[in-house]
Amino acid sequence: MRYINFDKTAVYNKLAEAAKTGFNLNEKLDAARVQNCSIPIADTLNYNWAAKKAGNEVITLLQTLSEEQELIAKYKLLLNGEVMNTGENRKVLHQLLRGQLGKNIIADGKNIGEFYKEELERYSSFAEKVRAGTIKNSAGGRFTHAVQIGIGGSDLGPRAIYIALENWALKEKITPCLKAKFISNVDPDDASAVINSVPLAETLFILVSKSGTTQETLSNELFVKNKLEKAGLDPGKQLVAVTSETSPLAHNSGYLDSFYIDDYIGGRYSSSSGVGGVILSLAFGPAVFKDFLQGAHEADKNALGPDIRKNAALMDALIGVWERNFLRMPYTAVLPYSQALSRFPAHLQQLDMESNGKRVNRSGDAIAYSTGPVVFGEPGTNGQHSFYQLLHQGTDIVPLQFIGFNDNQLEDDIVVDGSNSVTKLKANLAAQIVAFAKGQDDANPNKQFPGGRPSSLIHGKRLTPKTLGALLAHFENKVMFQGFVWNLNSFDQEGVQLGKLLTKKVLSGGAEDKTLEAYSKLLGI
Repeated sequence: MRYINFDKTAVYNKLAEAAKTGFNLNEKLDAARVQNCSIPIADTLNYNWAAKKAGNEVITLLQTLSEEQELIAKYKLLLNGEVMNTGENRKVLHQLLRGQLGKNIIADGKNIGEFYKEELERYSSFAEKVRAGTIKNSAGGRFTHAVQIGIGGSDLGPRAIYIALENWALKEKITPCLKAKFISNVDPDDASAVINSVPLAETLFILVSKSGTTQETLSNELFVKNKLEKAGLDPGKQLVAVTSETSPLAHNSGYLDSFYIDDYIGGRYSSSSGVGGVILSLAFGPAVFKDFLQGAHEADKNALGPDIRKNAALMDALIGVWERNFLRMPYTAVLPYSQALSRFPAHLQQLDMESNGKRVNRSGDAIAYSTGPVVFGEPGTNGQHSFYQLLHQGTDIVPLQFIGFNDNQLEDDIVVDGSNSVTKLKANLAAQIVAFAKGQDDANPNKQFPGGRPSSLIHGKRLTPKTLGALLAHFENKVMFQGFVWNLNSFDQEGVQLGKLLTKKVLSGGAEDKTLEAYSKLLGI
């Protein structure tokens, strides 16, 4: 397998030349293009790239890029257990949590796929017993709430997924439905607000830390334990841990139970593991979480196709590279027209920016081209009344990733002025795509819209667990493919470590740097 820097590929200069030609999105975007530029993801989800600045010549060159950088072959190596996290010398196996697409992976003296299945069944069984009232709280009653204590990947993905399915579960009459909340910030106001909003005796806390040493998470754990003890409750009967088998939290009698992940699952890729599975299975039931995994598995399988015109994740990734490196667009906005996905852009920020926010290649050598974009987003139509002004008329062109569904989750609506609210929502989405692409000419410069602002659309029938799993896997695989193109190690996150190190120096009183000491004094440390 060949790993070379992106700018050393034979097709790189051809893509640079193609970028000089330009692509008039206003002229090219028509009904036929909309119909012909759609690719299935999985379940009811489709990816449509009609409103992207990429004609047939560019798509052909991107296909060549995929083949030259051996993107599908590298994906298969990952699925077969090759060490793809070169910085930490680790395999990358989050897809295996959802189902096996490669060979059996034997490591650490065990079949890793079987280990993942066993853990899935262990926390599924635990969740069923809690939901049935067989496992009781320390006061002898039922658990009605679950609170996850974690940060980063232990919070953002599970929180986004829970919020995305909360109304779906209500409509589908999933019972019992444990109310879930999340504590992430080391600011004690976060933990205090959550604890004050739940019935403490009826709340099961899930402590999530793979290493068992995450400073913020352990601080919040002690905060929670203190509250439980002051209420006369036994923390050992109200806490479970999700961690690695080598962490200080493992096999610890101080927890009601412990569930395990390993070093092959990165934090931002851990929603498919017990990190997301325990709290989601408690809240909605194990069957719902397994549907989520099935949707992700189907999207993972579809991402194996070599033809970019039939592989949605691959097409999305390569068009993103085209925009980032040749059209010089350093940002991406994720705009879900679904309130259920209100926290999904925040999760994608971490997924993309922590994975591909790198300036050295897999070997640690400096690279001379741009890598991961800045990712931000907000649900529509809220965003339209916030930052869309800049997106429409600002000096920078920001590629847009819209997400929309035919039906809302609750199917509770009202007709006003001849149409219901869901129709209005979808009309806004369709209108924005065309407005960004085609713009508007006007004698008044303030009312001129330049157009030429590219977007994609991921659309489906209704947001369900299976659809959500497919949506998550699509973006995970998109980020993976882009990392392969840029010759990055997308699976470590050394960028978060320096701040942690300096924080420890401040807390230990060993801040030798005078600037660090000065800022510490400003903050009253």
